[in-house]
Amino acid sequence: MITGLMLRDAILSASNNINNNRKSVDELNIFPVPDGDTGTNMSMTALAAARELSLMEGRELPVGQVADRAASAMLRGARGNSGVILSLIFRGIAKGLREKKEAGAADIAAALTAGVDSAYNAVMKPTEGTILTVVRLAAERARALSQEETDAVRIWHAVCDAAQEALDNTPNQLPVLKASGVVDAGGQGLVLIFRGMLSVFEDGTVIPSDGTAPTPGGSTGPKEVVAKASDEIKFGYCSEFLINRDPNNTRSPLSLRAYLESIGDCVVVVDDGDIIKVHVHSNEPGNVIQAALNYGQLTNIKIDNMRWQHTNAGIIEDHPGSDVPEKPFGFAAVAAGDGITGVFRELGADEIISGGQTMNPSTDDILSAIEKIPAKHVFVLPNNKNIIMAAEQAIPLSKKKVSVLHTKTVPQGIGALLAFDPDLSGEENHLAMMKAAEQVQTGQVTFAVRDSEVDGAAVKQGEILGLENGKITVVDHDTVHAAMRVTRHLLKKSEAGVVTVYYGADVDEGTVRLLEETFRTRFGDQAEITVINGGQPIYYFLISVE
Repeated sequence: MITGLMLRDAILSASNNINNNRKSVDELNIFPVPDGDTGTNMSMTALAAARELSLMEGRELPVGQVADRAASAMLRGARGNSGVILSLIFRGIAKGLREKKEAGAADIAAALTAGVDSAYNAVMKPTEGTILTVVRLAAERARALSQEETDAVRIWHAVCDAAQEALDNTPNQLPVLKASGVVDAGGQGLVLIFRGMLSVFEDGTVIPSDGTAPTPGGSTGPKEVVAKASDEIKFGYCSEFLINRDPNNTRSPLSLRAYLESIGDCVVVVDDGDIIKVHVHSNEPGNVIQAALNYGQLTNIKIDNMRWQHTNAGIIEDHPGSDVPEKPFGFAAVAAGDGITGVFRELGADEIISGGQTMNPSTDDILSAIEKIPAKHVFVLPNNKNIIMAAEQAIPLSKKKVSVLHTKTVPQGIGALLAFDPDLSGEENHLAMMKAAEQVQTGQVTFAVRDSEVDGAAVKQGEILGLENGKITVVDHDTVHAAMRVTRHLLKKSEAGVVTVYYGADVDEGTVRLLEETFRTRFGDQAEITVINGGQPIYYFLISVE
């Protein structure tokens, strides 16, 4: 029989195993564009459960209670599509083990089958040859064996063997995997998690952490785990406020931004004319306030101790109330880069969730933003296809009405916000905003993070890539030339009259001037050209054509 204590340690071991091997799983990604890598997302999702389970002590822990606590933590900590699917698998497992003190062979088989159902039901078009196939075939083996086998540990051993066999076969199911000579990354991550659990079930050995994940018992008790997590927060205070500008004050908000960046991070300073909106993470909130007072009077001051919030996550209210009057609609948008976040705020976004490509926010991050917004109905704009599932997991966790718009790019998110009409109902706005988003064509210029192959052509690490609506269509050696080619293709596909280019944090002034000159010369007679400092990471240029 598998006890609650065994399951607790097994999940901690699994978290260590996927965390220790996350880079090798990330490297299985066959797409050359930098993204929210599978190994990292699955590791961070499992780590959320490990942190929670490290706080559970006692030899009489019911297995159902442990499974439920782990599933709840994974749900909130899920990042990226792979992390969400992992959380759904464990949500089903928790459902199958509910109210059980110990789990036998039949219980394990039934729980894993419930995990398969949970994961498959959440995916509109399941693709075989992925993590879904791996977990399904593992559950089928467990269910068949449980008809004659009563040893739960032997059942789990068979689960691991079946998962490995299914993983080894994924290249035969997905030609793109075979062409690259790799197995499915999500399936590999799941095998590592299952084998991490087997280590405890077989002989009680918890796979040791490489130093970045919590381990059970010994010198790393619950208090030490929480303290370690708190230490990962470099800047402990989140300060947000508005400055009512003194009309006689000629100081530039750029100077305030420069100062805040010298003492903290996550800096947002948006100059809206009479009002300056400020957000910063620092260890010196007093100095932040003092510096801001040089520009005018402060209102809507909010300072949160993020280390204290993290340490007391299970004690304090998850969703503190607000003194701000509730309004009908609110907006939470995922974005990165001062310029991009500034645009979203100017268009009415109440909360900006830091993230995007390579930085997939968790379900809890999204839920926290939703709950901060004093609105009855909150629209969430993920602005990345790998964040949509995590956003949707927040819907049942909130008491508010939440609508997740399936915006896959930042330009689509901006297009959706522009289409909002306060006189329409929530449902009408959802349809209108998605229709507007779908009419926006997106170009992206980035770099190849690995050698790969695109449509039979070799791509070398470091080469410049141009994407049209998520598909790589251009391989180049020059960022401006790649942007021009992508934009030319997009303009040919539509009767668009507006082209907006957001340039990233790694683009210098000379390149920006060259891009403006090139675009005005090549496309000035076809469309209105606007170039904006987006400040986004990863992408040299984000191009909106509408």
